[in-house]
Amino acid sequence: MNLMKRYADRLSELAPAGCYVGLRVGFSYPAEELNRLPESWVEYYTVNGLVVHDPIMKWVYGHTGVTGWDRLGHDDPRNVLADARRYGMRYGAVASVVCPDEQGRRSYGNFARGDRPFKSFEMHELLAILTQLHKAGAPPRKLTRAETEALRMQANGMRLKEISAELDISMSAVKARLANAKRKLGAQTPSQAASIARSHGVL
Repeated sequence: MNLMKRYADRLSELAPAGCYVGLRVGFSYPAEELNRLPESWVEYYTVNGLVVHDPIMKWVYGHTGVTGWDRLGHDDPRNVLADARRYGMRYGAVASVVCPDEQGRRSYGNFARGDRPFKSFEMHELLAILTQLHKAGAPPRKLTRAETEALRMQANGMRLKEISAELDISMSAVKARLANAKRKLGAQTPSQAASIARSHGVL
């Protein structure tokens, strides 16, 4: 199951008034997103071009971690947060994640409740989920040519003994290359390693 789908219901439990998660946003668009904000709010927000005035988005691109909407009110001249309250989103939290070795790729989440402010442990759970989702979509560490070659042969149905003979190396060397490839790809099995490698254009 897709990791976003696995967490979608939990995010809706934590943020019953609506949530939005954008994963691995590059120049402007996310690689994957979950939008459970009220449709009427999305339409109002879009028609009025609020994204350029939204203190939540200003915080996202200037910070990492998690914070409550109540800390953003001083930077809201267009009253975006007041508008959100009219759509049932009275209280909120925002989280932002960046990996140090991936400049320019950011994931963020905007979460809302209508009944009460988020508790501290809930905000930390939201940040933990966002962090896990962000890391899950990271490209794999670069494989060496030798690791890629061994993985490709195995994915094509060759046995270890055949790979060893083809490459003129020992079986233990083949096993080491395949083990390194699995570790770098974060895979548990050879077939999972091949699948991950293909999805990222490695094979």
